[in-house]
Amino acid sequence: MKQKLLLSLVLAGLCVGAQAQKRQQRTTAYAITGVQKGSDRWTEVRLVDVKTGEDIQQVYQSAQDVAIMNARTGKPIAKKEVIADVKPTQTEYRIKSNGDKGEVIVVKTSDNQTITIVSNGNGGTKSVIRNAVYRTAPVNTDQPFATNSAACAYDKKHDRLYYTPMGINQLRYIDLKSKEPKVYFFEDEPFGALANRHDVANQITRMVIAADGNGYALTNNGDHLIRFTTNKKAEMTDLGALTDDAANGSNSVHSRGVYGGDIVADDKNNLFLVTANRQVFKISIKDKTAKWVGSIQGLPRGYSTNGAIVEKETSIIVSSSTTTNGFYRFDLKDLQAEKVSEGESVFKASDLANANLISEKKKEEDNPVAEAAKTSNAVLEEKRALAVKYKMSAYPNPAVKGGVVNLAFNDFPQGRYQVQLMDLSGKLLRAENINVGGRMQLYLLQIPKSLAQGTYLVKIVGDANTDKVLVSEQIVVQ
Repeated sequence: MKQKLLLSLVLAGLCVGAQAQKRQQRTTAYAITGVQKGSDRWTEVRLVDVKTGEDIQQVYQSAQDVAIMNARTGKPIAKKEVIADVKPTQTEYRIKSNGDKGEVIVVKTSDNQTITIVSNGNGGTKSVIRNAVYRTAPVNTDQPFATNSAACAYDKKHDRLYYTPMGINQLRYIDLKSKEPKVYFFEDEPFGALANRHDVANQITRMVIAADGNGYALTNNGDHLIRFTTNKKAEMTDLGALTDDAANGSNSVHSRGVYGGDIVADDKNNLFLVTANRQVFKISIKDKTAKWVGSIQGLPRGYSTNGAIVEKETSIIVSSSTTTNGFYRFDLKDLQAEKVSEGESVFKASDLANANLISEKKKEEDNPVAEAAKTSNAVLEEKRALAVKYKMSAYPNPAVKGGVVNLAFNDFPQGRYQVQLMDLSGKLLRAENINVGGRMQLYLLQIPKSLAQGTYLVKIVGDANTDKVLVSEQIVVQ
């Protein structure tokens, strides 16, 4: 009975350990999504596991009651009057007359006004152009995700999720460490150059916290790179427009075709823009130059790349606002995409955010200098460790070609060893097996006459049970 109980406890421990390891291996991201899978309204925030598609935590729900606070004062914001959004437009009506009979056509305009047009019966086509003003649904700017959002950035240092609504030029953040849901607005402080909610070119749909600790947001048209600090003073600065690299050719960062998407950052203060149509640009924060990297390959048809996070090193994971197909990863080295999420479907996401940075550090095995230093240090450490136990001296030193060198073994345990004569490149020139039978023992090493003048190494290597170099001594041959 005790054995069964012990086995059960061991198995339970293994399961818990496996689950804990799985949690540690998770790649998580904050995602702006709809209420349900397949929804196109970007009003919810979730913490998701991008490898499984699992919904880990509901961070913000549009249906919940949250405290709206002023980011400067920390005090609640007074509710404002709901204002209808107004957009001027010019509407053109083309009316075809009915031969010589003429006809009367009644057309309702977008602002519900009625125009009655009587054709003259002479054939051909009449064009009537009328300026109209129409009103859309009222916008409640007090709602945290009014007009939806497609830009967020995770500030790990302060545990905040910064974001901005697409149709409201205002920086906001969710306090993730607060016990009660709280959203902070930088009230009455313009964030960007948005003229109205229909100003698509100046909508902010890309945002990230960079290696310097500052946040960066980019408008669709690339004309405004905005920096915001995350400290108590929180300064917002419009750094101006991006400049296309001379090698970009027709791949301009200002093209309407590259609107949307997201930005991630590397550990060298560069930004990487992944546009909604799969294009990748590398942006230097220092000079605001955007260099076209290429186009992501291997994504499913119709998959737009709207959200992006760094998985590790140069691997980036993207989400789509157009399909529930899944999350995909690609590497900056080859831009080849592959599906990363395991589930059949995931939430559509207009944006993703985590704190990871792109790192292009070379592995030590790819760096000969670092590898040589590592090897040298290892040899020195081994020599230091072994010098306490194994001691050998060589004399005369310098030695003469065709002569002999006396090797004195001190404190060597009894056993069989190998004496090796090598050049400095590591080439073995001579090897002899010897038996050491006492604490003090001499061995005469013959120096070949053909040996060139220079510096060589004499190494003592252990027997078959240990092939480590026990001691090494330099000798000079004249």
